[in-house]
Amino acid sequence: MSRFKIIVTVLFVFCFLIPLSEQSEAFELDIEAAILVDAESGQVLYEKNADQALPPASITKIMTLLLAMEQVEKNTISLDDEVMISQLAESMGGSQIYLAANTRVKLSALLEAITIASANDASVAVSEAIAGSYNNFIDLMNKKAEELGMVNTNFVNSSGLPSKNHYSSARDIAVMSRELVKYPKILEWASIWVDYLQLPGRKAMLVNTNKLIRDYPGMDGIKTGHTDEAGFCLAATAQRDNMRLISVIMRASSEKEREELTSRLLDYGFNAFISEVVVKKGEQVQNIEIPDGEKTITVAEVANDLKVIYQRGTADSLKKKIVISEQLQAPIKKGDVLGRQSIMQDDRLLASVDLIATEDVERAGFFTRLWRSFVNSVSNLLQRILG
Repeated sequence: MSRFKIIVTVLFVFCFLIPLSEQSEAFELDIEAAILVDAESGQVLYEKNADQALPPASITKIMTLLLAMEQVEKNTISLDDEVMISQLAESMGGSQIYLAANTRVKLSALLEAITIASANDASVAVSEAIAGSYNNFIDLMNKKAEELGMVNTNFVNSSGLPSKNHYSSARDIAVMSRELVKYPKILEWASIWVDYLQLPGRKAMLVNTNKLIRDYPGMDGIKTGHTDEAGFCLAATAQRDNMRLISVIMRASSEKEREELTSRLLDYGFNAFISEVVVKKGEQVQNIEIPDGEKTITVAEVANDLKVIYQRGTADSLKKKIVISEQLQAPIKKGDVLGRQSIMQDDRLLASVDLIATEDVERAGFFTRLWRSFVNSVSNLLQRILG
């Protein structure tokens, strides 16, 4: 890995894992673990014990839903496909919709039951449909967690039922939540307060386990959780104007407390911070040197809009920073990454975006490069003599 890539990787980690600590000192929650992030960028706005490994209860099902929706997106399975219910699925305790073994239920109905009513039996049925066996699905869950960088997570089931080696952290839950909210269908289901599913021979009533869906403006997800070991947990998301936030509360003492703390945390985010596009896609950066190119100077442009979240009243302290990859070498193709443009605040990285080549730059011929090297050597020698 080049030095530039290493630097970018380190900055990326700091952007997504380091909170705006100075800005959040005045705000505090009396809770075991919590985090608040911007859904789009992953920027952390508040955290408390966010890396502590804790039982996640049914928040686990965020990963179950994510893997299922990824397979739907890949067209390996359809929401209209009928899933055979196994004896294992039927046997699940806790929250359930009382699925009967050897019957068939549409995948969409099972996913809706998981999202709204946290149905354990539906989560097992979906797991088996996606991976062929329940154990295979657990392997997929842990592989996906590793892929997403969820370093304080280990899954042993798809439902969140208590188990010694089943754990996650507030930060890791926020990471997988960011992936899940990319699927509008999930947010559509998660916004439903009461619904009825047509199952073989009967209808099942679904009541949303997240009461804030009715009470908190802009909330449309994501997942509750509760066991004696985990306490009361909630991974929530809400959108106002152009900003979607994700909050995670773990080990609240009651359902009421997790709702109050979630509301406070989201209120803090929406009231204290502003989301703004500060660099627009296509903005250009001039005079980028390509020493061995046929053209020695080229132009880069911003690959995408760069949005940052910053505390109200601090816009004047935002600074733009451009880092060009060291020792750029031709040939360069249009669209190649030449560097990064970042937004800094008080020496902290808030967000960054790729700078990409606007044109092809071929490598200069051997004699041209030799002549340039000679001219540079002479120039450097004269500077030392005259300096």
